[in-house]
Amino acid sequence: MAQGGCVTSLEFKPDFEEAKKRWLAFWNQEIFDRPLCAVRAPREGVEPVRGPKYMAGAREDFGSVVEQVIASAASIYWGGEAIPSYTPSFGPDQVAAWLGAELHFPEEDFGTNWVLPCIDDWDEALPLRLDPNNYWWRRMLDFCRALADAAQGKMIIAHVDLHSNMDTLLAMRGGERLCMDLIDHPEVIDRAMESVRGLFVPIYAGIYEAARMGTVGTCGWVPAYHPVRTNTIQCDFAALIGPEQFRRWALPALEEEAAYLGHCTYHYDGPECLVHLADICSIKGLDCIQWTPGARNEPFIKWMDLLKDIQARGKSVWVPCNAEDIKIYHRELKPNMVFYDCWANSEKEAEEVLKWLVANT
Repeated sequence: MAQGGCVTSLEFKPDFEEAKKRWLAFWNQEIFDRPLCAVRAPREGVEPVRGPKYMAGAREDFGSVVEQVIASAASIYWGGEAIPSYTPSFGPDQVAAWLGAELHFPEEDFGTNWVLPCIDDWDEALPLRLDPNNYWWRRMLDFCRALADAAQGKMIIAHVDLHSNMDTLLAMRGGERLCMDLIDHPEVIDRAMESVRGLFVPIYAGIYEAARMGTVGTCGWVPAYHPVRTNTIQCDFAALIGPEQFRRWALPALEEEAAYLGHCTYHYDGPECLVHLADICSIKGLDCIQWTPGARNEPFIKWMDLLKDIQARGKSVWVPCNAEDIKIYHRELKPNMVFYDCWANSEKEAEEVLKWLVANT
């Protein structure tokens, strides 16, 4: 696998080298003169261009989607440590589709898709395999290559939302049946997890190579950048299981993923998963938590105590914010352990945010 992020400049990010240095400091929980802040704004003098819809490229012609990706990135001001990037996706269950499940697109556009559970007999299904001729796998690789061709010298192609480990089994088996399997046939789930864990590296590497990330670095769909490799890992299925089951099946898989990546962010989805906080924060190579409160819960800014708790456990926190509420977070959180993902209304406002952070750090 190519290593190292050897590209030193990007058309949409003239200060790419400076941003790299600050990202490396972030991963080491260090700062120069201010916390890490990826701040984006509309680019002055450029007509705004909306990015492609979620899952664009799954069924559309690549050409028009790729053009929209580049045009949208060109219309954004990528300030501070914001890295111009685009994350391809064929939906949350795309890994299961690459392993043979049928990808289902509903007639009414709900903004997502899913796969139809396909495992009835574990003995027949195992071991899980990645068929290099699988239609959706080949299409993703072709999409990444087309994106990389167009993005070269301008921006980067981020790695994809993998929903690996137990989330893959959830998609392929179905939630109710998988939950019963954990109780009735735990030894079978041991085999299933061993099988799916073995696919993480070849899947990651295949996409990494197709998108030529080795020359420029990458980020996950949570846009945290590293000049070698990184991604966002997760286990949403953790919301349905207790600590003992999490430690037996999910935790070893997440530890392997984080160790392979070296540095990564965790997508922490909802209060139901908080029972696993200590275990998740024990994972080496996992550096940053992206807390997501979930629907019908208090907004992000109301979870300040949790963000402080995560920092106290040694992990940095991702903070979505604007030019005003970033000041609230800055008063409360450790500046060397925060990733501000900020949106400003103008280039001037974006630069003022960065100056304010320097003056108040």
